[in-house]
Amino acid sequence: MSDQALDRQHEHDEEDHDTLHVTVRGYVTGFVLSVILTAIPFWLVMGKVLPNPTMTTFVILGLAMVQIYVHMVFFLHMTSKAEGGWAWMSLIFTLVLLVITLSGSLWIMYHLKTNTMPVTPEQARRLP
Repeated sequence: MSDQALDRQHEHDEEDHDTLHVTVRGYVTGFVLSVILTAIPFWLVMGKVLPNPTMTTFVILGLAMVQIYVHMVFFLHMTSKAEGGWAWMSLIFTLVLLVITLSGSLWIMYHLKTNTMPVTPEQARRLP
């Protein structure tokens, strides 16, 4: 390789290193945020803080989406500057898959709950 090509490659490597800037402080910040974002839903469910279970579900789903973003930024180092923006496109793709998965799961659970016939005490006695 020529000297100019090596210099350009070196500059490109430095730019990537600067945008990812991996530090212990970043990992600790991500870890603390992850613990908090895990503890809040646990507290909401165990303490029955919110009066409506549906509201609790949506708050937990919102916190789950925030936690995925925290993991992607602090642990996977996916920012709009990393890899020329392709990492940002994968974030958008992840969010689309997340919305499809969560909404589909809620839809299935709702329909299972509403379409399942209740078991009477007489039917329960006949069950094996």
